[in-house]
This record gives sequence, structure tokens and C-alpha cells, in this order.
Amino acid sequence: MNRATRKSVFDTVDAVLLAAGLLVLAAGQYLAFTAPPDVQQHYLIRILYVHVGAAWTAYLAFFVAMFYAVLYLWKQDPAYDCLSAASAEVGLLFMALTLFGGMMWARPTWGVYWTWEPKLTTSAILTAFYIGYFLLRQAIEDPEFRAKAAAAAAILGVVNIPINYMSVYWWRSIHQTATFDIINRKVHMDSPMVLAMLVNLVAINIIYVLFLRLKGKVARCAAQKEDWDE
Repeated sequence: MNRATRKSVFDTVDAVLLAAGLLVLAAGQYLAFTAPPDVQQHYLIRILYVHVGAAWTAYLAFFVAMFYAVLYLWKQDPAYDCLSAASAEVGLLFMALTLFGGMMWARPTWGVYWTWEPKLTTSAILTAFYIGYFLLRQAIEDPEFRAKAAAAAAILGVVNIPINYMSVYWWRSIHQTATFDIINRKVHMDSPMVLAMLVNLVAINIIYVLFLRLKGKVARCAAQKEDWDE
């Protein structure tokens, strides 16, 4: 990638998003470390301020990947395929961060880094599916067929998301219920904790938008190069 290409990939909007994301993340971390400890989890609750935001952002990224996949199948515009792949890749990154944060939380709470309870099992399945999504993209050489197959996979992948979210309700296990209980319309946190979590969520979403823009532009450059090489 030459200097001119790098300039076209990272523009003023990206710089603003980067600055905003870092500032909001710094504010979120300040709120996380000044929020009172949880009654049961004490200061271990701080892991959840990033863990929950990463999980929600991964869900969002996979739904965005599905949205662009549908647009690609409708419009047959390769740019939508690039954005779908970019969002899925960023979603997979945040899903990995979710699993890592969960493991760091589980070790002092449950005594193990991993156990095959329903929430963790469905999270592992969701992660494995999107790893398979990228293996599928790598396995198909024809750009048009690859885009159509990947679009179908991106649409199918979001079926796992409500299963993953609802697993704590359907199969009660050692995993705690959702912090923001949408089903019962409850929030299992005090106000300072909620504020810390929401600010961190905003920061992670800004970073997601930045990554999506950058990955989308890089993917389009790669697609153009593939067309030129043919």
C-alpha cells in the first residue's frame, strides 16, 4: 500500500472518530474505576464494563454484516460485500475480546477459565461460525460466487445471536442473568455503574465505526486490486 493509498484510507472523519473514541473510552475507564464496588463481585465488576460493551458491539457488527449482505444480494454491488466482510471481521474481533474478558472474570468467580455451560457454549459456537465464515471466503476463488456464499452465511449467522442472548433465560446455569435484563425490564446495577457501562459502550461503538470504515476501505482496495490482476 503506497503513501497515497494510506492517505485515502485514513481521512479526517477517521481521525475525529479515533480522537472521540479514545476520549470517551478514557472517560468510561475513569467512571469504571471510580464507581463503587459490587456487593458480591466487589472490584471484579470492572471487567464487565468492557466485557458487556464488547459483546453488544459484536452483536451489532454481525447484524450490520447481515444488513450489507442483504444489500449485496439485492443490488449486486461489490462495495456492500466489502462492508459486510469488514463488519463481520470487526465483530469477530469484539467477540474474541468478549470471550477473553469473560474468561478473566470467570477464573476468580467460578474457579475456572472456561466451562461448557450454555452461555459460554453458545458464545463459542457463535465465534466458531464467523471463523468458518472467513474460511469460506478464503476457500472460494470466484469473487461473485464468494460474495453470494458469504452473504448467505452472514444472514444465517445472526440466528445464533438471540440464542446466545436468551441462553441465560432458557437454560439456567452458573452464568449470571443479563446485566440489562431486557426481558424483565430490569437493570441489575446502581446508577454510577450503569453510567460507567454505558459510556464504555459508547466508546466501543465509536471504535467499531472507525474499524468498520477502515476495514471497508481496505477491503475495497483489495477488491479493486483483485479486479486489476484478472
